[in-house]
Amino acid sequence: MSVTLDIRLKRANKVYHEGEVVAGVILLVCKEALQHHGISLNMEGLVNLQLSSKSVGVFEAFYNSVKPIQLISSNVEVAKAGKVPAGKTEIPFEFPLNTKGNKVLYETYHGVFVNIQYTLRCDMKRSLLAKDLSRNCEFIVHCQPQKAKVVPTAVNFTITPDTLQNTRETSLPKFLIRGHLDATNCIISQPLTGEVVVENSDVPIKSIELQLVRVETCGCAEGYARDATEIQNIQIAEGDVCHGLSIPIYMVFPRLFTCPTLETTNFKVEFEVNIVIVLHDDHLITENFPLKLCRV
Repeated sequence: MSVTLDIRLKRANKVYHEGEVVAGVILLVCKEALQHHGISLNMEGLVNLQLSSKSVGVFEAFYNSVKPIQLISSNVEVAKAGKVPAGKTEIPFEFPLNTKGNKVLYETYHGVFVNIQYTLRCDMKRSLLAKDLSRNCEFIVHCQPQKAKVVPTAVNFTITPDTLQNTRETSLPKFLIRGHLDATNCIISQPLTGEVVVENSDVPIKSIELQLVRVETCGCAEGYARDATEIQNIQIAEGDVCHGLSIPIYMVFPRLFTCPTLETTNFKVEFEVNIVIVLHDDHLITENFPLKLCRV
């Protein structure tokens, strides 16, 4: 006997803020009347921390503090044991999005070593011979906008062989690259903008790229594991660009994979942007800028 179970939220974009009510319906569709042993709905918000393979051996003690951090949890019995009639049945539900005690609802974030996720899970218990039904649905939490005004401060940069660090070779080709980012304290819903100008270069340029990097730090008293991984890479120029021509920098921060810069006792989520110039002989010149993201 086929039966489908689904969770439908009232908001199409599934975005909620602390203090709001998560409302929707549990949808049951079956061809004939269905016996069940109770339907329950669970709301949970978790921070999952994971260690990168290079840090595992170093932090044996860390495993104790890697347990998921529970931000919010509530359970409700939607229907007592009984029968669901044939056809389509909708059971409405509401959950207030409030934390217990002094816990804070962090913004939804899907990272590599830090994951902040909020889910609704509906379980329908059935008799021994029939399989229990279960359905998950993720909803997104945005943190409350900050009251303080964000004042953008432009950052100018100049890249020459003399400004480079961590160079392995002694004879570097001559080049001069200038530019600016309009701000490094960025509003997450607005793009990162700026420009870059290649004044001169002895070696032809192959490509200019913009790389967004997440820096995730997990830790405890024993030490911290800090890992930087790429979120996205956008090519802003291809081939040997005209010298003296200003190339616009424009990058939209992707949803879910970025969140306002976050610092807590057990973990940190920070962001950086790299301007990468690839020379024709595949040498890489990279200029790094730490970013502070916020929501207003």
